[in-house]
Amino acid sequence: MEPKYRIEFLDEAVEFMNELNEKAREKIYYNLKKAQITNDNSLFKKLNDEIWEFRTLYNRTHYRLFAFWDKTDKKDTLVIATHGIEKKTQKTPKKEIIKAESLRKKYFNEKN
Repeated sequence: MEPKYRIEFLDEAVEFMNELNEKAREKIYYNLKKAQITNDNSLFKKLNDEIWEFRTLYNRTHYRLFAFWDKTDKKDTLVIATHGIEKKTQKTPKKEIIKAESLRKKYFNEKN
């Protein structure tokens, strides 16, 4: 099956992934690929108008990779992963959503 979009990682998302152990990282990559071909809220969920999160549960730890859509290129749909966290509470921390929004603004400012 063909992926619906391409995923790119900003530096902070790369750093987050590099800090994880190999098994957790593999599970997140597996879920990212799965999210590209299915519409599954347990894998990729909208948080607000601009920010989404890739969701992974591995070894009783919840991992979140924040992201946004870049549809400025008419041929290629991109999802940009901004940064990630190990989620410790039921609710997604507001400061992480604000950080993702800030990284989104910076991304588009530098792109234009």
